[in-house]
Amino acid sequence: MILGFDPGRDKCGVAIAYPDGTPQWYQVVNRDDVPQILTQLQQDYAITQIVMGNQTTAQQWAAEVKPLFPADIPLNFVNERNSSLEARDRYWQMFPPQGLARLIPQGMRLPPRPVDDIVAILLIERYLNP
Repeated sequence: MILGFDPGRDKCGVAIAYPDGTPQWYQVVNRDDVPQILTQLQQDYAITQIVMGNQTTAQQWAAEVKPLFPADIPLNFVNERNSSLEARDRYWQMFPPQGLARLIPQGMRLPPRPVDDIVAILLIERYLNP
């Protein structure tokens, strides 16, 4: 399994995907809860690699995340440029709008929740399909 991690200052996106990139689990996590969540995911899934976005606070997060996993699990950085915009579009693919919201052009719709977890999924996909 691959762990995708979208680092942020206040919240982070975390996703677990199969080696083919199919998402298994994803969630937006408060910064303070990250160590506990990652430790639990390490126990629940056979994580073989970590994929992390390379921009916002990435180096700080790498120093915090890497020690939570066995030394033989690689941590790979992926370019996360425009991933938030792409995640908004993906949100509407995953959760199509209902009712009158369908009439609003997609470019004008904002997801009703943070999409950091979807960014983590996209980072895994970018790693697998460079």
